[in-house]
Amino acid sequence: MKHKTLIFQDNVLKLIDQRILPLEIKYYEASNYQEVCQAIKKMVVRGAPAIGATGAFGYYLAVKELIEKDEVDVSNEIKQAKSEILATRPTAVNLSWGIKRMENVLNKAFKKDLEKNYIMDNLLKEANRIVQEDINNNKRLGKYGNELINERDIILTHCNAGSLATAGYGTALGVIRAAYASDKGIKVYIDETRPRLQGARLTAFEMMEENIQATLIVDSAAATLLKDQVIDKVIVGADRIARNGDTANKIGTFMLSVVAKNYGIPFYVAAPTSTIDFTIDKGEEIDIEVREDKEITEIRSIRIAPKGIDVYNPAFDITPADNISAIITEKGVIKPPYQEKIKRL
Repeated sequence: MKHKTLIFQDNVLKLIDQRILPLEIKYYEASNYQEVCQAIKKMVVRGAPAIGATGAFGYYLAVKELIEKDEVDVSNEIKQAKSEILATRPTAVNLSWGIKRMENVLNKAFKKDLEKNYIMDNLLKEANRIVQEDINNNKRLGKYGNELINERDIILTHCNAGSLATAGYGTALGVIRAAYASDKGIKVYIDETRPRLQGARLTAFEMMEENIQATLIVDSAAATLLKDQVIDKVIVGADRIARNGDTANKIGTFMLSVVAKNYGIPFYVAAPTSTIDFTIDKGEEIDIEVREDKEITEIRSIRIAPKGIDVYNPAFDITPADNISAIITEKGVIKPPYQEKIKRL
C-alpha cells in the first residue's frame, strides 16, 4: 500500500488516522504514551499486529519520559504506564506480546545497570524490530496462504486484515495480495463490517489502491453468496487464537464460519504466531471487548437510531476451531486438529 500505517521519527509516532479513511488521508501524531493510548482506544489505529507495534512505541515513549525522573519508584511508574497501554484494547493479544518484548529488553538493561541513552537505543531497536518482523512475517504468511488459492478463486473477506491492520502487507489481505501478484485472476468480495465499516472504508480502500478487483457487499448478503456457491474461499484475520484453535475476530466472523461450514466452503484464518495466546486453552477464556453504544446508533455523528434504545455492541466474537479449515501463519499452514500443532509452534 502507498501509505504507511505507522511511522516513528524524531520521537513522534505518526499513525494514519483510520477513523477518517477513505475520505481523507491524515496522520495522527503522538509524542507521549498517553497520546498513544488515546490512539489505540479511539481506533485511530486498529488491527492486532498494528496495535502490537503501536503499543511497543508507546512503551518506548513511556520509558523515555519516566526514566529521566530521579524518584526511586520509576519502575513502578513504568509498570503503571504499561498497565494503561494494555487496558486500551483487551482482546488483541499482540498488544501484550509487543509490550512484553519491550519489557524484557528494559529489565535486562536495568539488571546490567546500563546508561539511560543505551537503554533507550535498545528499546527503540526492539520496537523497530517488531515492525520489520511483522512485515516479513506477513509476506511469508501470504506466500503460504497463496498455496491454498486456485486460479480465478472468488474470495470473501471480513473486516480489514491488510496493511492498515498490521505494520505492512497484511494477513488475510496478505494472502490476497500474494495471489494477485501470482496472476491467478482472483476476485474479492468485501463485507462492509458493521458497525465501524472497516471493510467498506479500509479494505475497499486498500483493494482500490492496488487495482485488485473487489466488490463491496452488506454483511447480510454474505450468506446468500455462500449458499449460491459464488464464494470459493473465506479468508479472515484474527485478534487472538487460543491453543485449541478457537479464534477471536471481528464480530460477524463466527456467523460467516457457520454458513461456510454448512455449504462446504473452506474457511481460513490468517494470522502471525504472535496472535496465538499460548496461555489460554480455548476461546471461552478470551476477554471480548464491548464498545460504546454510539458506534451502532450513529454514523459519523449522525444519529440513526431512536434515543434510549438499548444497545449490545461486542467488538469481537469467537469462531470455534471446528469451523476453521486451516490457520495460515508465517511458519506454514496448520490444519485440524490444532492443539498439538499449535503447541509445536
